[in-house]
Formats: sequence, structure tokens, C-alpha cells
Amino acid sequence: MVKAGLIGLGFMGRTHLENYIRLEREGFPVKLAAICDEDAEKLKGKAAAGNIGACSLDADLSNYRLYADIEQMIETEQLDFVDITLPTYMHAETAIRALGKGLHVLCEKPMALNSRDCVKMTEAAKKTGRKLMIGQCLRFWPEYEYLKECVENGRFGKVTGAYFFRGGSTPVWSYRNWLLQEDKSGGCILDQHVHDVDMINWLFGKPAKVATIASNVVPGSGYDIVSTNYIYGDGKVVNAQDDWTLNGEYGFRMLYRVNFEKGNLIFEDGVLKVNPNEGKSFIPELPKEMGYYREIKYFVEALETGGSIGVCTPESTTDTIRIAEAEVASARMNGEPVKVM
Repeated sequence: MVKAGLIGLGFMGRTHLENYIRLEREGFPVKLAAICDEDAEKLKGKAAAGNIGACSLDADLSNYRLYADIEQMIETEQLDFVDITLPTYMHAETAIRALGKGLHVLCEKPMALNSRDCVKMTEAAKKTGRKLMIGQCLRFWPEYEYLKECVENGRFGKVTGAYFFRGGSTPVWSYRNWLLQEDKSGGCILDQHVHDVDMINWLFGKPAKVATIASNVVPGSGYDIVSTNYIYGDGKVVNAQDDWTLNGEYGFRMLYRVNFEKGNLIFEDGVLKVNPNEGKSFIPELPKEMGYYREIKYFVEALETGGSIGVCTPESTTDTIRIAEAEVASARMNGEPVKVM
């Protein structure tokens, strides 16, 4: 049995909590023993809002030992790993501290505010011999896994073009409004757009250059509308867009359109449709679980069996942050192409 401590009980922390409850109910060998958050209201189990809806029900936290101080929880509890769902600017420091205490770490995306901190996290994991995985959940999302398989096995030939989009309302719900402070969240590019940046990195590797046009609508939040072209040596056309100023009743959407030599894959409104150039279109049968559930399960299985983290290595997710950094640099130069380091 693997014992976990959850650090952070905002919207994503509540999402992770619900999945630990489900995994334990299913008999999976994980036990969430303790929860930490400095906000006393969250430790009362109040519902949390987020960009894909709300954790609508208050949670019963009486089965967990509750802490307001991270250090106290780490020192007091006999844990195997911590799950960090804190604001982005706290990721690196908290992960490095936990790794130094001999704990494995599952950390929410993005890995950190900059690639320098990502490197420090990776080095800390290597030095301590502990596992570190970043929760880039799309790598575990069935529709994106299917896309990855098609890219790798060449079922429809080479990719000729790809488009990714996600967007929704301005994130006004965060604790002390940290999401709308660029120095704490990195703005839309690092908090929300980073999902598709990571997917492009996972599918195609680092591009040679990026060219980004972005704007700032909400003062102080950093870029909140973004469009990036990713430049690859083979000439495929890749673009990703994000907008977290789509307010009113828009809701939240994520989609992709990827064109291959012999067909295309379209994912929108939660449905993946495969359109071969020859033959009938079809909707593939895929697992029903969301990426959050599957990433936690994957990480726990690696701890339980002693297996390696292959899907979401810290080196790979560091590259994702390097791409995002190049996008910010390009945006500051009004779309001038910037080399990805």
C-alpha cells in the first residue's frame, strides 16, 4: 500500500482528492493519509470552482489528518509520496523540499515558472533517487493517447498539419487571485495553453523555433490570448491557440485537428472522429476515464512496482517549459520567430 499526502486543496486539489477516493474504493493500493492547505476554509471541505466546472459538493475530510503547514505534514506523516497541487510559483520549492525528505513527488502542471527551476527539480530527483512526475494530464487522456499512437505507428502516414485549441472564462476564482498574477501563474501561456504546448512537444518533439502573437486583456495577468506557430524542419504546419477571456456562457472547450497523409483526426465536443482518406469515418472505442484518474493510477503503479516513469519524465516536461518560454519571448517581439533552447 502506497501512502500519499495531498498538498493544496483548490480546484485541482479537489479533483485529485475525488480520484483518490475512487481509487481506494476500487481497491487500488493507494491510501490518501493527509491533506495540507493554509486556507482554513478549504480544510472544511468547501466546494471549489475551476475552469471546467466546479467540485459542486462539499467534501467530508474527517478521514484524513489535516495540516495547515507543509513542513509539519512532511515531518509528522509516514508518507511514500506527496501530490502537489499548489499555485505554480510554489511548485519548485515544495517539490525540492519533499524530494530532499526522501519522498516521491507527483506535481501538477506546469512544472515550474521557468526552466531553471525545472532543472533544479530534476536534479533534486536524481540526487535523492526519488521519482518525480509532472501531471501533464493530456498525456493520459484517451483521445490524445490515440493521437500519439497514430503519430508513432504511421497508420495514416506522416503528419502534415496540426491545430490545437483550448479556451474558457477568465480564472477569477483562484485563491487570493494568484492565477491572474503573472509572477505567480505565468499567465494563460503557462497555466492553460501549456497543455497544448506539452502535447505538441510529446507528439513531435521540440520545434526549432516558435512564432507567437499574444495579447493582454486583464491587467497584470500576463498574456491571456495566444496563437503560436511551431516551426519544424520537415515543414509540417502546427499551430496552437488559447484564450481565457471567453466569458459569458461560453464554458470551456478543448479540441484538436490533425491532418496526416492518409487521413485526419478531429477531436471536439468530447468526441474523437477518425476520417481516413479512403474508407468510412469512425469513432474509436476508448477508455472512459479522464486523464487525472489515469495519471495518478500510473504514478502509484510505478511506485508500487518499482517501475520507471516513462510517459511523463521531468526532462520532457522541462522541454515543454522551454518551448513556452520561447513563446513568451516571441510574443514580446510581436511574433518574431524565437529559437527554442
